[in-house]
Amino acid sequence: MQISPDQWILYEWRGLALNATVVFTWGVMALLVLISWAITARLSEGTRISRWQVMLEVVVETIRDQIADVGADRPARYLPFIGTLFLFIAASNLLAVVPGFRPPTGSLSTTVALAACVLVAVPLFAITERGLRGYLGSYVRPTVLMLPFNVIGEVSRTIALAIRLYGNVMSGTVIAGILISVAPFFFPVLMQLLGLLTGLIQAYIFAVLAMVYIASAARTRPAEAAGTPDDTETGD
Repeated sequence: MQISPDQWILYEWRGLALNATVVFTWGVMALLVLISWAITARLSEGTRISRWQVMLEVVVETIRDQIADVGADRPARYLPFIGTLFLFIAASNLLAVVPGFRPPTGSLSTTVALAACVLVAVPLFAITERGLRGYLGSYVRPTVLMLPFNVIGEVSRTIALAIRLYGNVMSGTVIAGILISVAPFFFPVLMQLLGLLTGLIQAYIFAVLAMVYIASAARTRPAEAAGTPDDTETGD
C-alpha cells in the first residue's frame, strides 16, 4: 500500500519524476484560487449579498477572531498568512473524500515546507513588530546562556509542527486502508466522515500553533508596549 503520495509516480521523463504530491498540491492551490476569484469577483456592499459572500465573510471573521484570541494585537496583520495555511491544509484534508485523491499533507515534504514557512514567518513578523535588535535580544533573555537552548527550541518546535501534521494524516490513511480491507462496505463511510472531522481539526491546530509562535515572538515587553511607569503616572 502506498502510504505517502510521494510514492505515487504519475509521470517520469529522463529521470525526472512527477509524483502525486506535486500534482495534488498544485491542484489544491488552483482550486482555492478559482473559488476565491469566483466569490470575490461579485462582492457587494449593499443589503443583498450572495450566500457565497456570506460564507466568505464568516470564514474570514472566524479566522480573525481566532487570531485575536491567541493574543495578537493586530489580527488583520496576520490574517493572510494564517488564513492561507488553514485553508490550504483544510482543503487538502477535506478533498481526501474524492476518489483517487491523495492529500498532499500526507507527504512529509509538504508538511516540512509548511513548517518552514512558519519558521521564516516568525522572525519576519517579530522583526517588523519589535525591530531586529529586540527580536535577537529575546534569544539571550534572561541570560546569554539561554542562547543555544532558545535556538534549539525554535528549530525543534518547527520539526514537531511538521511531524505532527504528517503523522496524523498518514496514520489516518493507514487506518482507513486496514479497515477497508476488513469490511469494505461499512467502514469506508465512517472513515470518510471521521476524516472530514480530523482534517479540519488538524488544519485548525496547525494554524493556531503557527499563530502562537508568531504572537509570542512579535509580542513586545510590557514596558515597551505600555510605556514606562513614570510616563504613565506623571503624564510627562
